[in-house]
Amino acid sequence: MFISDIKLKKEHIDKTAFVYLLVSLFCVLFGAVYERYSHEVYSGYMIYAFVFPLAGGVLPFALISRYGRRVPGRLSLNLYNAGIAALTVGSIMKGVMEIYGTTNDILEIYRIAGFGFVGIGLLLYAIGLLTDPKGKSR
Repeated sequence: MFISDIKLKKEHIDKTAFVYLLVSLFCVLFGAVYERYSHEVYSGYMIYAFVFPLAGGVLPFALISRYGRRVPGRLSLNLYNAGIAALTVGSIMKGVMEIYGTTNDILEIYRIAGFGFVGIGLLLYAIGLLTDPKGKSR
């Protein structure tokens, strides 16, 4: 029973990495199409919005799936995913505003919330690793 639970969690991590890969590809495609019709006005935030799901999603989850002994808990996973989503959407929105030719201070909320959620998710994962290094309780 315990081994099958670990296998299911690893499959969930693999699926999460694959979904992040699809999100990264969508961001590349979305940025390319948006900038194609933006009258040759470009934004680095729009061009590089794919980096957050790629570097923050695909890479860590692929490494956890391959080398990790302990899968993150549900709370740390959800907070981390919310942070990556906030950073990605915030980058796209900042790019839209730059291409449009305006600025908005409210977009800083995306960055603050994104890094905050990612930090809290990583902190909870680290606490889980330190308090239960062999992963027996979950």
